[in-house]
Amino acid sequence: MNLLKSVFGLCCLLLSVAAAEPTLHEKLEPLRPLLGKTFKGELKNSTAERPLINVMRFERALNGQGVRIVHSLNDGVYAGESMLVWDEGRESIVYGYFTTADFYTTGTMKTEKGKLVTHEKVGGKVGTVTEVKAVFTLNEDGTLHFKSEHMKNGAWEAGPEISYKRDDAAKVVFK
Repeated sequence: MNLLKSVFGLCCLLLSVAAAEPTLHEKLEPLRPLLGKTFKGELKNSTAERPLINVMRFERALNGQGVRIVHSLNDGVYAGESMLVWDEGRESIVYGYFTTADFYTTGTMKTEKGKLVTHEKVGGKVGTVTEVKAVFTLNEDGTLHFKSEHMKNGAWEAGPEISYKRDDAAKVVFK
């Protein structure tokens, strides 16, 4: 009888743990370690005279069928929002990134050994940048590194680079 109670208790415990874990589309599972977390980082070219501080938050969205990323630079001077979903036909994570500026991007994301690799096309009021490639790396110490490059005037060049630390007190600001 005690064995039966123990097995029943273990089953109840496992079911309660499984029920507590929110569902997420299986192809978005590599993003789970980022969900519910806020990161704050300083752009590589930031200076004391001209600080460039970005705050980014990852959230489960669309009943687990999507992931939402919101971010703001310097308390909302510039901000954006991305929605990521799995596209079965393209066999890829696809997303739209919408900004407080006059442009947006559409892109794809692949997961590779602890990295998120993105490639996006710029739309809307397109300036000299027409494409963006980036890599997000989640390090073992919990930091998140972002490095990008832009297609500008027909040539690839270095874009923003940011090293983020988790900071759940930081706030993403939209004005």
